[in-house]
Amino acid sequence: MAQTVILHVQNEDPIIAETENLPGSTDTLVTITNPRRRDGKSLTHITEGSVAYIYPLNRITFIEVMAPPGEESDIITFFR
Repeated sequence: MAQTVILHVQNEDPIIAETENLPGSTDTLVTITNPRRRDGKSLTHITEGSVAYIYPLNRITFIEVMAPPGEESDIITFFR
């Protein structure tokens, strides 16, 4: 099952994408599919017709893993 992630690439806007496997502690690359900007628009530097994209982890500041649809109600969020 693919997980939705937000990649925070150095000196670029964040990228929303799906990944089958999160990178492990010994991995140097992360493979993603269906990359897009936060507003859903396509990325300008991606060639149309590509299916998978490989980013080196040394260019990524951090990765946010999003909750699967339907499970957001189980997450405790910040409140006052």
